[in-house]
Parts: sequence; structure tokens; C-alpha cells
Amino acid sequence: MKHIARKRFGQHFLTDGGIIDAIVDAIGPQAGQPMVEIGPGLAALTQPLVERLGHLTVVELDRDLAVRLRLHEQLTVVESDVLKVNFTELAQTMLATQTAALKASKIRVVGNLPYNISTPILFHLLDHVAVIEDQHFMLQKEVIDRMVAQPATSDYSRLSVMLQWRYDMANVLFVPPESFDPPPRVDSAVVRMVPLAQPPVVNVKTLETLVQVAFSQRRKILRNTLGKWLDEKGFAGTFDLQRRAEEVPVAEFVALAQSV
Repeated sequence: MKHIARKRFGQHFLTDGGIIDAIVDAIGPQAGQPMVEIGPGLAALTQPLVERLGHLTVVELDRDLAVRLRLHEQLTVVESDVLKVNFTELAQTMLATQTAALKASKIRVVGNLPYNISTPILFHLLDHVAVIEDQHFMLQKEVIDRMVAQPATSDYSRLSVMLQWRYDMANVLFVPPESFDPPPRVDSAVVRMVPLAQPPVVNVKTLETLVQVAFSQRRKILRNTLGKWLDEKGFAGTFDLQRRAEEVPVAEFVALAQSV
């Protein structure tokens, strides 16, 4: 029986064999690696991944799809909203049951993320970055453009800063709408996210608030937005507020958060 894509889950199923092969090659799964796939859907990526890995853990919200996936002996199915999954605990469970020969210390995460909640998923995983080796996600291309954007460009945003302080990221593959059923109304792409080995030590909540305030009115100079916030914090250091938020490099936002 054909599974009908559900709009409320943001489902678009990947069907292009050439694109699937290219994504799997970009991920480069190795036998025995502990890997989690978010939103396996009809298993288009799942099957070639599990053939190389030997075993795969999948997170699926759709009950009907989860029932199908449980029939696959090489899958461990977590039936849940991904935003409710504690990836730190899941990693600990997966790493504790791996074979002695492998001894991986972190998990890999992959997935075709639902477009309607892709940004919340990225921020949720940021909370569990310490247990993650790398992430490969298919997303709306315009979201990836913002993720990897450089300062002084129109795509540079809060998302750029909040991910670039912690990850090295690259857009690795373009995926056209016709690769899916049903085709989305947007272009897609695959991003590779590798957590930085030695990230700056910073209070993430402070950085998050600071960046949110800075980009709240991105066309205004920071004197009118971030300046007021810094005054309230009693900031006595120096920071050029005669710029717009999109002109400030990630490193400067991090340094400011460290000194507030």
C-alpha cells in the first residue's frame, strides 16, 4: 500500500536514485559506525546506509512508517518527535552496545529534515553537540545558504552566527525539486556540519540572547539595538556599534559574549 505524504509532518520523499547515491557517498558511512537517521520516511536513504553500516538507528514520528521500519531487522526505531529526543542519552545507549572492535566515541547524525521545523531541529542538536561526530542534512537550499553565509552578505543572519561558532559547515550537494515525491516548491541541498574540535568557551545563552537582539532589527545600526542591551548589562568594554549586525564577524560576537 502506497504511503501518502502528510503535510503536517512536512513529508517529501526522496526518489531520485542518482541523488540518493551522491548523498550516501557524501556521508561516507563505514561498517559498524553508530549513526542516527532523522525522518527515514520510505527508507530511500535508510536502505543504502544500513547496507554499508550493518545497523542504523532511526527517529520517525509517523506511526505508520514506524510500523514498517520495525520490520527491518537491522534498524532500531525510535518513534518520537525529534525535538523530544535526548540525543546525549541516545548516544550513550548506542555507544554502550557497539562491538568491542569499533570503539567509536561519538555518533553520526543524518537526515532529510522536515522543512517546516528544520531550524528548531538544528538548535536542538546544538544542545547535544558534545556527543556528535558530524551531521549531514538535506534542507531547503535557502536555509543552508544562511547557515554558511559570510558577513556583509544578505544571507548572513542569526542562524549563521549561532551555528558557525560551533561547526565547520559546507554545502556539499544541490538537490532539485523533481528528486522528491511530492516535489517541494523550493530547491534543496545537503549540508555537512562538523563540530569544531576546540570551540571557544562561551555562555551559549548569553551569545544566543546577544545575537538575537543584534539581528532583531537588522537594518538599524547596533547602537539602536545591541547598544541599549549592553548598557543594561553594564558593559564597559569597547565594541564598534556603528555597524549593522550583518557586518559583524562570528568571532567578534563570540568575543563580546565572553566579555559581557
